[in-house]
Amino acid sequence: MMYQKISTLGQLKESGWKSVSIKDEMRKNLINKIKKGETVFPGILGYEKTVIPQIQNAILARHDVILLGLRGQAKTRMLRMLVTLLDEYIPMVEGSEINDDPFHPISKYSKNLISEHGDSTPITWLVREKRYGEKLATPDTTVSDLIGDLDPIKAASMKKALSDEEVINYGLIPRTNRGIFVINELPDLQPRIQVALLNIMQERDIQIRGFNIRIPIDVSMAFSANPEDYTNRGNIITPLKDRIDSQIITHYPKSIDIAMQITTQEAWTDRSDDIAIHIPESYRKILEYVAFEARESEYIDQKSGVSTRMTITAMEQVLSAAERRAVINGENRTVLRMTDLFAMVPALTGKLELVYEGEQEGAVNVAKHIIGKAINRTYKELFPDPLKRLGEEESPYRTILDWFEAGNILEIHDLAENSSYEKSLKNVGGLQQMVEQHCKNGSDMYAMMDFLVEALHQNSKIGKNDMDENRTYSDMLGSMLGDMTRFDEDDFNE
Repeated sequence: MMYQKISTLGQLKESGWKSVSIKDEMRKNLINKIKKGETVFPGILGYEKTVIPQIQNAILARHDVILLGLRGQAKTRMLRMLVTLLDEYIPMVEGSEINDDPFHPISKYSKNLISEHGDSTPITWLVREKRYGEKLATPDTTVSDLIGDLDPIKAASMKKALSDEEVINYGLIPRTNRGIFVINELPDLQPRIQVALLNIMQERDIQIRGFNIRIPIDVSMAFSANPEDYTNRGNIITPLKDRIDSQIITHYPKSIDIAMQITTQEAWTDRSDDIAIHIPESYRKILEYVAFEARESEYIDQKSGVSTRMTITAMEQVLSAAERRAVINGENRTVLRMTDLFAMVPALTGKLELVYEGEQEGAVNVAKHIIGKAINRTYKELFPDPLKRLGEEESPYRTILDWFEAGNILEIHDLAENSSYEKSLKNVGGLQQMVEQHCKNGSDMYAMMDFLVEALHQNSKIGKNDMDENRTYSDMLGSMLGDMTRFDEDDFNE
């Protein structure tokens, strides 16, 4: 490897190594990856035909970019992956604070060092990961943080005048010279700080307060922003927006299959080896449809978005509920149940921004409402619509509904052992036969029976009562009368 053998400027000259700008370097490496058929953004799903080609086009055009999209759309992750488009190592003047190119030094320190030592100037090699800088824009960010300022303490310790270039304390951007610098949530940056970026974006240099010099900087700038922030917390000033070459719009998964792949990839599902948790495909769909329904709900502030992180944490909550039950019962295997799906409520309430109507309903009620809609959406893909006018004698659910109308009750304890859970479901007349007609996976049988009962409740065909750690399903009319009786008794006792 070249970087293991070269340690002086003279050796670097003899090696034939040539300087290239950061954007030319990224462009060259991207072209090589495309030629080899390599995946440029591994693990990024759903953007193959939309966002990724646009980013690649921007890099090939040597553009600075901004990714514009709602929260949880992998903006930061993609920007951090840009570092893979850099060379593995590049040479720099040893001791330089701003990664000086040995052939084109820009700092006074490096210029003096090369002037003094010539070809003996020590060279070190910079790994690609050290060439990436990032700053989350916050209201307290200053020009000194990003660009730099004079350092009186440095001047005193070096016994230099305050006008000497060597007392400059460089900011984050010049310290990422010959690299990639990313500013996340750009609108949060105060307008006067955004102004300080104008020179970098256009003239490709920086000016330090108190110094009548312009320092050329070779840096590829990238940004992320949420459209909601444009009005809520700030804005991108027009001159800066004009200097950002490519604005790329990100989006949420457009299909349920892509959404399921993302959750499967990102969620922590590889739990204890002692307990195997089976997740029926229909349950995975329900979990993803929760996000799709939330993105259409009148109770949710759509400007804020519904992050894909919500379904990831929801899946982890759901699995934890099943895992906890298996541990309590001393079982080494279990299958997700409807009870487990409702365990995702805490993952939803913390990530959904409610509008006024949603606040009136309450976060927990809105979460349960959305889960119910997701269950119903999945149900109608798998089973006949119970609300379709077929006539009572033709209803495919007649046997099941007759069982409940006869006064029978299905009671399922949240922590019921597998055997008890399965026995309770098998008692419901016609339930297993109905599921067998539409479910070919035997390992999903009881989970699908549980699913069908809950779906019939969501369609107001049977009643449901949640009490402590029990779910009780009964005839719709009987359930309503029971509620009225309890109300009358409570009223009488008062």
